Amino acid sequence: MKKLEGKVAVVTGGSGVLGSNISKGLLAAGARVYIVGAHQNKVDAALAEMKSLGDVEGSACDVLSKDAVDTLAIELSKKYGHIDILVNCAGGNVAGANVMEDQHVFDIKDEDLRRVIDLNLYGTIYPCLAFGRIMAQQKSGNIINISSMAAYDALTRVMGYAVAKEGVVALTKWLAQEMAIKYSEKIRVNAIAPGFFIGEQNRRALINEDGSLTERSHKVLAKTPMRRFGDVSELNGIVAFLCSEEASFVTGTIIPVDGGFSSFSGV
Repeated sequence: MKKLEGKVAVVTGGSGVLGSNISKGLLAAGARVYIVGAHQNKVDAALAEMKSLGDVEGSACDVLSKDAVDTLAIELSKKYGHIDILVNCAGGNVAGANVMEDQHVFDIKDEDLRRVIDLNLYGTIYPCLAFGRIMAQQKSGNIINISSMAAYDALTRVMGYAVAKEGVVALTKWLAQEMAIKYSEKIRVNAIAPGFFIGEQNRRALINEDGSLTERSHKVLAKTPMRRFGDVSELNGIVAFLCSEEASFVTGTIIPVDGGFSSFSGV
């Protein structure tokens, strides 16, 4: 079903694994997609992979530069005439901000902690404000942010990442009420909280060099009722739903896509 036909979607982090898969899902739903990435060569590679799927364009932009994001939002608004969807996929963990078993939280370097919080929180705030301003002017639009299971429970190792993703939850709820009350009920802001998906960033933590599961993987699966990791394509359906008129009364929500991880005590 082309439930998003005629819509223009901007996806930050669109050249990454998560963002590119969500972009493909939006294209399949009929949207016109503009992907934003940190590096032009990666954006070009993602565009080459997606060009046969629909109307897709993209460029490099530093989401941690407020001026750059503001400029991009204005340019795209003029280019397309309207911006209907923003999906904030830019983010990820920073290895130096992790607390491994042989480390203490006091060992985290301040620059690594600031980097992971900036990337995930300010990397979401700036696009929300820039494209949210466009949506406020046109009195319609959808923003989808990416939270994490780290915002539901205190996962070991990832303190900085968890703090940032908790911030994304607060931002999502706050912006949802602000946009609906002050601008239009047709501007909705929601977030999804992915469970455990194996990607390049967490592969070493979940998969041993011989292909077997790590101890951390066994702990994750023991708390996941479906007893498997997710496939990144399994995020696409909820994103398309939240951006469609079928979700016209849904705003300020944080929806887990986690195989039951967040609902299961493990007992």
